[in-house]
Amino acid sequence: MPLPANGAPWPPPQLAKLYNEIRVDDAWYSGDHDKLTRVYRDNALRKDGRRRLWARDRTMHPGKRDTHLHIPLAGDIATASADLLFAEPPTFAVADTRTQDRLDEIGEADGIGNTLLEAAEVASALGGVYLRITWDRELAARPLLTVVHADSAVPEWRWGQLAAVTFWHELTSDSATVWRHLERHSLGRIEHALYQGGPDRLGERVPLTEHPEVATLADSLGPEGDSIETGIDLLTAAYVPNIRPNRRHRGSPFGRSDYAAPLYDLFDALDTTWSSWIRDLRLARARLLVPDAYLRDHGPGRGARFDDDREIWQALSIPPTETGASITLSQFDIRVAEHAQTAEAITRQAVLSAGYSAQTFGLGDQGAAVTATEIKARERRSMTTRGKKVRYWSPRLADMLHVLLMLDRQLFTPSLVVERPQVAFAPVASEDPSSTAQTLALLSQAEAISTETKVRALHPDWDDTAVREEVDRVLAESGRTVPDPMQAGALV
Repeated sequence: MPLPANGAPWPPPQLAKLYNEIRVDDAWYSGDHDKLTRVYRDNALRKDGRRRLWARDRTMHPGKRDTHLHIPLAGDIATASADLLFAEPPTFAVADTRTQDRLDEIGEADGIGNTLLEAAEVASALGGVYLRITWDRELAARPLLTVVHADSAVPEWRWGQLAAVTFWHELTSDSATVWRHLERHSLGRIEHALYQGGPDRLGERVPLTEHPEVATLADSLGPEGDSIETGIDLLTAAYVPNIRPNRRHRGSPFGRSDYAAPLYDLFDALDTTWSSWIRDLRLARARLLVPDAYLRDHGPGRGARFDDDREIWQALSIPPTETGASITLSQFDIRVAEHAQTAEAITRQAVLSAGYSAQTFGLGDQGAAVTATEIKARERRSMTTRGKKVRYWSPRLADMLHVLLMLDRQLFTPSLVVERPQVAFAPVASEDPSSTAQTLALLSQAEAISTETKVRALHPDWDDTAVREEVDRVLAESGRTVPDPMQAGALV
């Protein structure tokens, strides 16, 4: 499918339902009060008939204070997902030493670990994310790994695989005109286009030089002025689903959000609980009910007030038996335990439905020191979800690193030996040394483990050369090394 024709509706109608669902996910992920209000303005009631907390349009009550409290649980879930995957950066390995050095150099310079953290968090919230390889010779002498959000892309699928994709974003404008930059990635080719239109139409395609934000692209494109050949036969973009299947679009290649249980009513209930809790605090503030005579008159037209900060008062000549001639303290109870238990129960259910353990979010006993084995046992559900997501991330990330190296050879490092990297995700928790030593001792006593396996278990990050050297040292120090007869002079 080529770039859209002039006047085409935008976003494409076939993606309208998906974009609307992403809009709801984005509102909860952002935690923005205005976004939540806009999302639920036309969907004020739940299925049980109760009104949603965020359905009240605050613009209809300009003089009324907004007392709603938002708890960013949706954002916490997305952050936890990203941390489980990329809190410790993955390692990328290739056989060629020079290629490995170049890959490490690019990874360090670009901060690929941070890019992946961002991508994983966005994927958790919006159901998926796109990885894109691009370059800018003026900016850096290397290809760049970038992230594109799912609601800024129009994918083209073939047998469930990404065949091409068009990324788009709106450019700044000082009028009612909407400027959109479209960037289509297909096999061996990247096309750019600039459209001048309205809120729901692309409008007319114009030269890139018409807008300063994309004018510099015109110098790097081909003779036709709208495309560039990459010189490689691979797609320079990839789609990483958060997790599949998408329950709302069965059979589609799109991933589903961690909120797609759905968790929206639970998020709304949690905000309602905390808003009620804060309302109790607000209503329970100590208040004094005083007679009118206790108010200080500020003069004609200026009203009167009671100064509750004044410490010294003159004696009041009021008969003690006169009705209403006393100061009454008014203070209500705060239902702390009820609100706390309700909020914790809602949070537990929400994170469980999202696929995580309560311990991942600090719920439960967190005081005692635990081993890595105990952490994995307590957070089994989170570890299972992480394992699923790793299987979606590994092949696509390896693909993009392969494309990155191919473009690096094409554009910056001609002598580079290119191969597809192996991606290894870091463990979430490292084993306690004493626990590992005890396990290895028992296996050694049972004669069920070799010296090399023990060294690899203690040092999983070592390469083969380092492991062999350590094994030789251990065998030599323990006197188990068998001398080479040729070196010992046994044979002449």
